[in-house]
Amino acid sequence: MSEHWTQTFHWSWLAGIVIAAAGLSACDQTPPAAAQAGSSLASDGPTSVQRRFETYTPRLVVLGDSLTAGLGLEATEAYPARLQEHLDAAGYHVQIMNAGVSGDTTTGALRRLDWALDGGAEILVVALGGNDGLRGLPIGQMKNNLSQIIMVAKSRGIKVLLVGMEAPPNFGEVYTTAFRDVFRQLACEHDVASVPFLLEGVAGVQNLNQPDGIHPTAEGAARVAEHVWPAVERLVQQMTIGDGQ
Repeated sequence: MSEHWTQTFHWSWLAGIVIAAAGLSACDQTPPAAAQAGSSLASDGPTSVQRRFETYTPRLVVLGDSLTAGLGLEATEAYPARLQEHLDAAGYHVQIMNAGVSGDTTTGALRRLDWALDGGAEILVVALGGNDGLRGLPIGQMKNNLSQIIMVAKSRGIKVLLVGMEAPPNFGEVYTTAFRDVFRQLACEHDVASVPFLLEGVAGVQNLNQPDGIHPTAEGAARVAEHVWPAVERLVQQMTIGDGQ
């Protein structure tokens, strides 16, 4: 994400967060499968999960752009690294691979998907769309790219967490609403876990963002990780290792 959003966008974006959260009643008002499974998985904590993985280290790949790559931060400060800290602290034997590339669009991420998944993965966190929105790229193209990414992952037995993004308001309400709806629609169509907005609670908060107003500071990245962590943990709790892994 290289272009600069205006201050007006920051506050408009925050207003959009409320709309996005309200619109999370997707899939006929039924909570995502991962959320439904949360209570029943409560007894299957770190100890039992780790026992299943005594001879293998499962991998969680985060596919994203500069927000994921941690532009302007040390590698240990990017939110995937912070998620690794959450996993370690909770006792989960899972390795996170940061597959974030600055400036990447959904088209670019689809092209490098095989590379990102090389070496195997049990979970794929898809955190894309920011650059598509900044450039005003066709929403149908973004949806198709994300859909293909999800289908490839699922065909390989990989659990998917789709993380939503917001488009800048300068393209108009029709575009921004349709952009936001893509993530909800895909989560329902493909029956995958989702988080409505990657930067919820961080976007537009001056002290949580670098001077460009786009990329989180180290503290902001830590907040992002805290926001995404519950959904990640639910998927980790659901993991099983197939024969030969």
